[in-house]
Formats: sequence, C-alpha cells, structure tokens
Amino acid sequence: MVKRDRCRWMLPALVGGLLGLFAAIAQAETMPQMSLAERPALEVLADHGGEPARPYFVAIGMADVPEEEGYAPDTRAPVAFSEADMLPVTSERLSPGEVRFRPLDLPSRMTPFFLVGDDALSLRWLEARGETLRELNAVGLIVEVATPEGLERLREAAPGLELRPTPGDDLAGRLGLAHYPVLVTAQGLEQ
Repeated sequence: MVKRDRCRWMLPALVGGLLGLFAAIAQAETMPQMSLAERPALEVLADHGGEPARPYFVAIGMADVPEEEGYAPDTRAPVAFSEADMLPVTSERLSPGEVRFRPLDLPSRMTPFFLVGDDALSLRWLEARGETLRELNAVGLIVEVATPEGLERLREAAPGLELRPTPGDDLAGRLGLAHYPVLVTAQGLEQ
C-alpha cells in the first residue's frame, strides 16, 4: 500500500519535470542567438572569498569570457621532480615469491609489462628473462624499491628495458596477484 501511494505522487512529479525540461529545451532552440552585450549579466548568488572561477571558463569556452581574462599559469618557477622524489615505493599486497602460469584473455595489442622489486629473486629473474623481455618490448613496473641505489641496481640488471617505479597494489587486486616477479602478456601471467 505504501509503495502504491508513493508511486501515485512520484509519477506526476516526474512527468511534470520532464515536460518542464522539454519546454526549456524548446524555448532555448527557438530563441535567437544573443550577442555578449545583449545577454543578461551574471548574478552572484554567493561569494565565500577565494579565487574567482571566471578565468577558467576561457579554457572550456563558457560564459563568453574574453581570452585576455583567462587563466595563465605562472611559468616563472617550474617545479622539477625526479624519480628519487617518488621513493620509497611499496606495495602492501605484493611480495617476492612464486607465480604459477595463469591464462588471461586481454586485448592482443596490449603492451606486455612485468612487475619486479629490489630483491634478490627479482634481480635473478631480470637477468634470466632479460632477453625475452627485450624481445617483447615489455615495460617494467618496480613495485617495491626504497632507495635510488635500489632503483639503479634494477636498471643495471635490465639493460635496454624501461623501468618505472610505481605501487602495484591496484594491479595486484585486478589481476589476483600476490607475488612478483611476473610477466603479464595478453595471453597470461608467467614467471
């Protein structure tokens, strides 16, 4: 009974809202295009301080804000970051260990990638599988490394391979992984 009563008042409200929306669309389509001078001024409903949003409208082409009033970033002092600023990289869900082959059905155009860490198992794996990784043009994700020296050790063990420090917890969850080193291709996970 309660459900039926709720539907009785919701349906007319929904229909009325849709009719109002259609009327507004029809009115907007039939109105002549107004120039900037003819449009009514924007009305400020509330001003809580801070930075005005108007300069950002230039980038998205809204409110006919002239280009000279647009936002311009301060380029006098560019901020530079290095890979050392990204360290340490840790992955709570991953640890060095054995990974058994598991088939995957991913798009064939996917770039193969591998996960490694700054540990003895990963270093041995990189040396043993390096040629295969280079042939596949696989990209390496370093999911566990604490220092720039550890990063350098991994790069020395994998000449010619692109290695990027990045946490691996999201990938671990999506791929059902608990251990690394591992190679991920369109066909499967393998160590």
